[in-house]
Amino acid sequence: MAGNTFGEVFKVTTFGESHGLSLGCIIDGCPAGLQIDEDFLQSEMRRRRPGTGGASVTARKEEDKAVILSGVFEGKSTGTPIAIEIQNTNQHSGDYSNIKDVFRPGHADFTYYSKYGERDYRGGGRSSGRETCARVAAGAIAKMFLSEYGIKITAYTIKAGGISCTKKDFSQIEQNPLRAPDNEAAQKMTERIETLKKEGNSCGGIIECTVSSEGKLPVGLGEPVFDRLDAVLSHAIVSIGAVKGIEFGKGFESADLTGRENNDGMSEGFTFNTNNAGGILGGISNGNEIVFRAAVKPVPSIYTEQKTVTKDGKDTTIAIQGRHDVCLCPRIVPVIEAMTAITLTDMILRNRASRI
Repeated sequence: MAGNTFGEVFKVTTFGESHGLSLGCIIDGCPAGLQIDEDFLQSEMRRRRPGTGGASVTARKEEDKAVILSGVFEGKSTGTPIAIEIQNTNQHSGDYSNIKDVFRPGHADFTYYSKYGERDYRGGGRSSGRETCARVAAGAIAKMFLSEYGIKITAYTIKAGGISCTKKDFSQIEQNPLRAPDNEAAQKMTERIETLKKEGNSCGGIIECTVSSEGKLPVGLGEPVFDRLDAVLSHAIVSIGAVKGIEFGKGFESADLTGRENNDGMSEGFTFNTNNAGGILGGISNGNEIVFRAAVKPVPSIYTEQKTVTKDGKDTTIAIQGRHDVCLCPRIVPVIEAMTAITLTDMILRNRASRI
């Protein structure tokens, strides 16, 4: 199966299925000498893992212990491929026996089967959101690299279940199960999610991500013309299964602005007076904070009877069983951070070849 590798210099390949023995990643192109903090790696895994996070997330419990198999010696990267494995320990594969010959609405069952003529129906196999644990592991290594540049990536839920945040207090992000920068809004989101859970339904939301720096973000990240920074970030973020849209800066709102309103004027010292562009001009970072938002679709696994078809194309109905999230936003937050970190790490390494 092609399409499992992302990046040009800092290359990340993920492997594994939701109900297989294990999942993991291979990182090729990580520079030698990077201090590898395994405690930080595991803390990132805990942020994404199932079984925590209140009413919105699945009851499946996995330790998600990330084991480094290669590429690290005496606490530092060696410049050779870094392999990381995460074992599956809490699969309930029997929960999926009723969908063996049926396509679940909103899932990749039909498209995978149509493409390959085979599919792993246990939790979606390769198309499962569980694949993202490997991305978070790779993203943790990328975050260690970015910390050398003082770069920090912060993602958070700004809307879920139709309820929006009215403030942004980053100190509150890890204080509530939605990972929202607004505890009051998060409480309302939680109440809405609990209602939907009782109804056997689900919801989506919007996640915003900000890339900042202790100093000024590097100017010049992004490769013309097809590998523009916003284009590659879009590729990275939309490759996350539940993400259905992305916008940078003012995004779709800019369609209703005039050029005078939308342009970011400059002042002495190469500073920008506004950041409507979201930190990217001409596909290249301009030193401002990078800001984007991703739309997350409702969880397709709902406990309400739905119409569908069998592998033979015959009408039927399905009542999905198993353990599923109600809202994916809180668990996708660390995945978005991971894919952003992988992209920026790759772009920084690529940028080293841009001039003498």
